[in-house]
Amino acid sequence: MQIISTFFRIAGSLGLFLYGMKILSDGIQQTAGSRMQRVLGFMTGTRFSAVLTGLAITAIVQSSSATTVMVVSFVNAGLLTLTQAIGVIMGANIGSTITAWVVSLIGFALNLSALALPAVGIGFVMGVIKWKHKDLGVVLLGFGLLFLGLDMLTKSMPRLNADAFAFIVSFSNLGFISTLIGTGIGLVITLITHSSGASTAIVLTMAHQELISYPLAAAMILGANIGTTIDAALASIGTKTVAKQAALVHILFNVIGTLWALAVFHPLLSLVDWITPGPLSTGITTHLAMFHTIFNVTNTILFFPFVRPFARLVSLLIKNEAPTGRGPYHLEYTSGTIQDTPEFNIFRAEKEIRDMAGIAASMFAAVSGFLKNLQDTADKDAAIDAMVKDMKEKEEFADEMQAELTRFLIECTRQQLNHRSEWRVSQLLRIVADLEDMTDNCYSISLILERSVKKNQMFKEKEINALVPYVDRVEDFLSYVWGHLGQPLRPEQAAYAAELENQIDKFRNKLRKWGRKRIEAGADVKTELLFIDLVRRIEKLGDYCYSITEALAHKE
Repeated sequence: MQIISTFFRIAGSLGLFLYGMKILSDGIQQTAGSRMQRVLGFMTGTRFSAVLTGLAITAIVQSSSATTVMVVSFVNAGLLTLTQAIGVIMGANIGSTITAWVVSLIGFALNLSALALPAVGIGFVMGVIKWKHKDLGVVLLGFGLLFLGLDMLTKSMPRLNADAFAFIVSFSNLGFISTLIGTGIGLVITLITHSSGASTAIVLTMAHQELISYPLAAAMILGANIGTTIDAALASIGTKTVAKQAALVHILFNVIGTLWALAVFHPLLSLVDWITPGPLSTGITTHLAMFHTIFNVTNTILFFPFVRPFARLVSLLIKNEAPTGRGPYHLEYTSGTIQDTPEFNIFRAEKEIRDMAGIAASMFAAVSGFLKNLQDTADKDAAIDAMVKDMKEKEEFADEMQAELTRFLIECTRQQLNHRSEWRVSQLLRIVADLEDMTDNCYSISLILERSVKKNQMFKEKEINALVPYVDRVEDFLSYVWGHLGQPLRPEQAAYAAELENQIDKFRNKLRKWGRKRIEAGADVKTELLFIDLVRRIEKLGDYCYSITEALAHKE
């Protein structure tokens, strides 16, 4: 009965530790949310910057699993290439060692209960009052709960007598078999907790309480490195081939790394003991944290020169599928098992919105090209039929994108976001609506042109020449918006957008007035009304562009 009671205490302590880790992650994300995009920008740089990015992100979210889940998601969305993802995954594994160092240097060196409870109290008060440092209160609360859970875990372990760990201790003197069994135990613990940080904390606590030996604890840490790949594997289910390849990268990287570490296990332990100051008897947790770090850093160094061959190997193991036609658009909200990463999902949504803007720009480019080449087109009926069909497909796809992106962004708002990120999501929802209206308008323009051709209400060369600079200016505005999505507009950029809108309005007034004069002069009424309607529809695109630039220029 005593053993059962103690196991429940350990389970509760571990739950508190994990909850504290989640709150800490949420708080740091909220505090650093506005800087997330700059951190993610490093992903598209060199392999070295990709490694630094993975390390930084894992340090922020306090979970390599959450980072690699997002990497799989970003690869699936086209935000990252497989080669870039490999570098980020390497950095994430190095970043995962931070938890071990925090637990080792703070968790067992200080009176945790004396620090944890005040941190919980102060953090709670800072988190509930309305002031600009509210997010720091969430961070402090997370730290307090994390260390309170660790303190309870540390105090619960001694309650277990030797018999409770007899099944583990019995494997301690079987040589290399003990190492393999320890690796398996670490793997199973991580699969259960879905957090290598939590399993590492358990291992460090058991080693600190002298319930397991140093070699067995080190082997369990190696197993935890394999177990942490489960979330990336689960996240890749139902994704594109390249996302499955990214998940396989994480698995192979950790499995191959563990295999070479097992092959040189005891020399590696000797190296750690030589590097780490202090005797093993009093600093076993520091030795284990150093072991974890040396293993992941060395593994990254070994793989780093072979990133491209590694990518080719994974591509051979999971072959790329032949390209197929465009299916229904779907955007799945990605969540880590322990930590959600809403800031990264917002960044992902911005990428999809840029793609949606690209669709709108391509639709208007098709309209522009048709108008400019109309006089020289031999088979006008075939040309307009092909354009209308293409525009209809793109417009329907844009409708699907709007529905999915709106649902996705609303899902982001259900997570713990700071005020700035909430404002950012509301602006993105406005931009998505404007882009969908743009695609509707482009399709309507194609229908006007279809009517002009089919009803033999053709615009004269003089009228088309008058439309060309007007169309070009709107096309410039669309390109300007497309190029600046995802970044706030500076005052001079917003002023340029306002000037473009003003020029488009002047063009509209001039062309509409010209059309009315031609009606008064006896020109075909239906053709001229069609011309005026076309002018009005094109001008509406300028209005949508200006609405988007207002959203980009508006500061919280």
